[in-house]
Amino acid sequence: MAYTPEMKELIKKVEATRPERVAMAKRNENYPALSMDERAEVLSKFHPDYQTAGKRTVAVGPNKGETFQDGVAALLESKSMVRPDKVNLSNVDFETDVLVIGGGGAGTSAAIMAADEGCKVIIATKLRHGDSNTIMAEGGIQAATHECDSPYYHFMDTIGGGHFTNQRDLVAALSKDAPLSIAWLEKLGMIFNKYEDGRTVVRHCGGSSRKRLQSSGDMTGAEIMRVVRDEVRNRPDQITVLEFSPAVELLLDEDGKCAGAILHNMETKEFFIVKAKAVIIGTGGFGRLHIKGFATTNHYGATMDGVVMAYRAGVGNKSLHSTQYHPTGVAFPEQNVGLLITEKVRALGAHVLNIDGEQFCFPLEPRDVESAELICEAMQNGKGIITPTGRVGLWLDSPMIEELHGPGTVRKELPAKFIQFERHGIDISKEPMLVYPTLHYQNGGINVNGDTETVVPGLYAAGEAIGGVHGENRLMGNSLQDIITFGRRAGISAARYVKNGVELKKLTLDHVVKFEKELAAAGIDKPKVAPILLPDYSTDEMVERRWPDARTRDEAVAA
Repeated sequence: MAYTPEMKELIKKVEATRPERVAMAKRNENYPALSMDERAEVLSKFHPDYQTAGKRTVAVGPNKGETFQDGVAALLESKSMVRPDKVNLSNVDFETDVLVIGGGGAGTSAAIMAADEGCKVIIATKLRHGDSNTIMAEGGIQAATHECDSPYYHFMDTIGGGHFTNQRDLVAALSKDAPLSIAWLEKLGMIFNKYEDGRTVVRHCGGSSRKRLQSSGDMTGAEIMRVVRDEVRNRPDQITVLEFSPAVELLLDEDGKCAGAILHNMETKEFFIVKAKAVIIGTGGFGRLHIKGFATTNHYGATMDGVVMAYRAGVGNKSLHSTQYHPTGVAFPEQNVGLLITEKVRALGAHVLNIDGEQFCFPLEPRDVESAELICEAMQNGKGIITPTGRVGLWLDSPMIEELHGPGTVRKELPAKFIQFERHGIDISKEPMLVYPTLHYQNGGINVNGDTETVVPGLYAAGEAIGGVHGENRLMGNSLQDIITFGRRAGISAARYVKNGVELKKLTLDHVVKFEKELAAAGIDKPKVAPILLPDYSTDEMVERRWPDARTRDEAVAA
């Protein structure tokens, strides 16, 4: 759907202020960035994480006494989909050295590295192999590979961006491994944007002190997923992929070591038992919980499964109270709502503007600060643009890019975005985009150390499912680096654990029985059944019609 006549009239205000803004940009003059005190103030007033409504304290598990968003707390205090007394754990369907749960960038990288170490690997993935947030990531991947930069600066930028709440050993691993990740991806065949001398093109991103964002157009995640998935497919003798088969419960042995998982075949509704000497969780984030009611950029299966299973097994989480809202998710057309508009658009020079065509924020603040500023401008200052469906948005002046870098730059640098808007009658090289903060990333997750180990022997985790790397705010480009760095580390760590000799004893679900007793003792009435696997967008009326006796969906599943 193209812009309405009323919206096109508002665009004239953007066009009226553009010449002066372009002239300032060419003089390298920017709207002033906020001071640290100003950042703290705008975050406390307008960022959704800082609001007290919609949160509660969990009463059971490793993070007992901590406060989380309602949807997150409900999943942490959930009961299992499987009934331990009805499962015959002696009937093993698959056996392997390493089981990787999740087929995105982290899980796939882990599988490749474990196979390199000589292990047999099974990847169990919820949807198709590659259906993940990785394939949807756009703007780029951070790595200090150029002169004038170093892992030191990458480390410091990441710590500062996370408000100094990051886990230091994880940030050190990320920044040190980043150049190795780039070299590994290139070896696998990844095509980066390059200068004529063969070096990768690097750009600034929000919160960076050096140009280190490297990309493949605006489809960097898809390109990463292409090469790692192809590598897996070239190793059918080492790596088996089970699609549409998400894990729903971890298995431990009598000594408390992780010993595999129960899978759920989403097509046949059967359960399968996988016995494994080591397990790697790479299940991604929780965008499909729609925290605070926000639209999300996340893929359809992003429902926090790995965190839930690990929690019942006794593995706590870090920073899970923190959610990243990307400043620029699509607000119009309605068909594109939730679609990510990469930070690269602002790195190329586009300004965020209000209804009057005025710039009101520095375009490359850290993401949480930028999001809070947009919410403030639209809601408190009342300078947002209302769409025909009642959504609010602000302009992202993408045509500026053409004036700063020459005709054709938008189509060249942002090919996916150009096509996604063109199909709805909007040419983003000539008309600005309408954007608003959108739920984008699970900042926290499973507790691991620098080698991706959890407190449960034989259980590892990587990617968006882990916490501590980004603290309470992630910088652009660190997510794609996160999945490669810690995916690779998880694969190596798990394989070496296996090769050192693992003797699995009798498989059990005793940890599930114990956890559910704790739920009952804490007085948690009718806990949710989780992992939920897929979001449920049915209305209350639909639920009533589906279950005539008015039972809830969770009660029906558990019955």
